[in-house]
Amino acid sequence: MFNKNIKLIVAACIIAFAIYQFTEANIGNGIFLLLLSAIFILFYFKNELIILSFLQLRKQNFEGAKKYLDMIKNPEGALVKKQQGYYNYLNGLMVSQTNLNQAEKYFRKAIELGLSMDQDLALAKLQLAGIAASKRRKIEAEKLLGEAKKLDKHNMLKDQIVMMKQQLKRI
Repeated sequence: MFNKNIKLIVAACIIAFAIYQFTEANIGNGIFLLLLSAIFILFYFKNELIILSFLQLRKQNFEGAKKYLDMIKNPEGALVKKQQGYYNYLNGLMVSQTNLNQAEKYFRKAIELGLSMDQDLALAKLQLAGIAASKRRKIEAEKLLGEAKKLDKHNMLKDQIVMMKQQLKRI
């Protein structure tokens, strides 16, 4: 929605006004303003549109999730580095149903920028392994599959990894 730096400037202005309220003995107003500034700081680190897009994905509403992602016009200006990784990760998930070449670009960019959770990184590498297997690049697919297995500490992707290994044996 807004540039990431604008969010910090607004938060700084609200904090300055909160300090002014404290000096004027308006303690309640100052506390409320500090809480309000915390919202802007939270949205600096966790973009509201990416959160809404994750909520739509949880409901299996891919069109709604894509709509929220499309609202981010300039990801480099509006998002910090990790959020850019998740932006590309979500776009890769959306596009993987229709265009594997575009999905591969999104997943590679997401891995390059970094994802916070190992589970998300494992899923991105598993998706890339599937794309590489479909393009008959067995060595790359096996390497990515091994990395995904190392990152999957809770064995949530165990079945998919086993299924992918069986498919790789046929290539």
